[in-house]
Amino acid sequence: MNKHYFFSQPHQPFFVLAFVNAIVSMFIFMLLLKGFLPSQISAIDYHAYSLIYMLFTPAFLAFLFTTFPRFSGTEIIAQQKYMTVFWMFIVAFIFYQIGIFFSTSLLVIGMALMFLGHILSIKILLNVYKSSVHENKEDQEWILIGMAFGLFSHLLFILAIGLPSLYQFAIQLAIYLYLFIVIFAVAQRMVPFFSHTTVIKNKERFKVIIGLIVLHVVLETIQPSSSFLADILLAYLIGKELWQWKLPLPNPNPLIWILLIALYWVPVAFALASITNLLSLMNGTNFLSLDIHVLVLGFFFTMLIGFGTRVTLGHSGNIMRADRLTTILFYWTQVVVVMRILTSLAIANSWNFLVFFDITLTVWMVMFGVWGSRFFKVLIFGKKLED
Repeated sequence: MNKHYFFSQPHQPFFVLAFVNAIVSMFIFMLLLKGFLPSQISAIDYHAYSLIYMLFTPAFLAFLFTTFPRFSGTEIIAQQKYMTVFWMFIVAFIFYQIGIFFSTSLLVIGMALMFLGHILSIKILLNVYKSSVHENKEDQEWILIGMAFGLFSHLLFILAIGLPSLYQFAIQLAIYLYLFIVIFAVAQRMVPFFSHTTVIKNKERFKVIIGLIVLHVVLETIQPSSSFLADILLAYLIGKELWQWKLPLPNPNPLIWILLIALYWVPVAFALASITNLLSLMNGTNFLSLDIHVLVLGFFFTMLIGFGTRVTLGHSGNIMRADRLTTILFYWTQVVVVMRILTSLAIANSWNFLVFFDITLTVWMVMFGVWGSRFFKVLIFGKKLED
C-alpha cells in the first residue's frame, strides 16, 4: 500500500491528515461547546489539543520532513520512517475522537500514541541534524528546540487529564514555545528565500525575543493577562526586525504575499495581546483568548495555507502559480482571522456571541473544504491542475 503515489512524499499524507483533522475537530468542537455531545474533557481543552497536535503538528511535520533534509544537506527521509509516524497519528486520532465521547481511557491511549509519534518525529529530525555536514545549523537547532518544547507541552496535556490545573501552562507552552518557535524559525529562513530577498537577521535581538516569550509564558501561567508589558515589547522588537528585513510587500505574487502577510500578523498579534490583556486586568473584560487566536490564525494558519499550497504545487509538477481560486482562498484566510477577532469583540461587548461563533466556524470549514477539494487530488493522485 505504501507504494501508492499518495505516500511517495512526506508532505502528501501529512497535509491531507492535517486538513481532515481541521474539519473534523472543529465540527466536533462546535457540537461540544453547544452541549450537543457528551465529553470526557471540556470543549476548550479539546479544542486546544486537537488543533495543536492534530492540525498544526502534522501540517508542519509535512513541511519539515520535506525540507529539513534540504536545510541540512542530507538524503531525503526514508518512506518507512515518516509513514510509521503517519500511521501512529492516524490510530491516535481515531482513539482520541472516540475516547472524547465514551472513555477517558481511550482518550489517554490516543494522546499517548500521538505523543509516541511526536517522539519518533523528533528522533527522525534529530538524526537528520546529526548527519548534516553544514557548519551553520542554527535554524535547525531552533526548530529542534521548539519541537522539544512541544514534546514537553504534549506530556503536560496528557497529565492534565488527571490534573486540569496544568492546562493553562500546557497551552501557553505549546503555542508560544513550541508552535511559534518552530514556525518562525522556518519562516525567517524560507520566506526571504521564496521572495528572493536577502535579509540581515539580528541574532541578539532574536535571543531577546525568545527571552520575552519565555517571560510571557511564565506570567500567563502565574496570572492570566499579566503579560501585557512583555507583549508590547515583543510587538515592538518583532515589528522592528521585520521592518529591517525590507520584505517586498506589497507584492504581485499571491504565493509570496500570503507568506509576508502571515509574518506581519506576528507584531499585530502581540500588540493586540498587550491591549486586551491590560483591559482584562483593569476591568475583567473577557476577550475569549483573542491574543492566542490572532497569533494562531494570523501567523500559524496563514503561514500553513501559504506553505501548504506552495509545497503542494512545487512537488507535484504543477506550475508554481496561484490561479484565481487559490488567490481567493488566500484572501479567505484573512476573512477567517477577522471573523475570529469579531467573535472576541462580540463576547467582550455582550453581542450575540453564538452568531459570530457560527459564522467563524463556517468560514473555517469553507476554507479547509475548498482547499481540500482543490488540492487533495494533487496530493493523493498527483493530478495536474487546470485553470
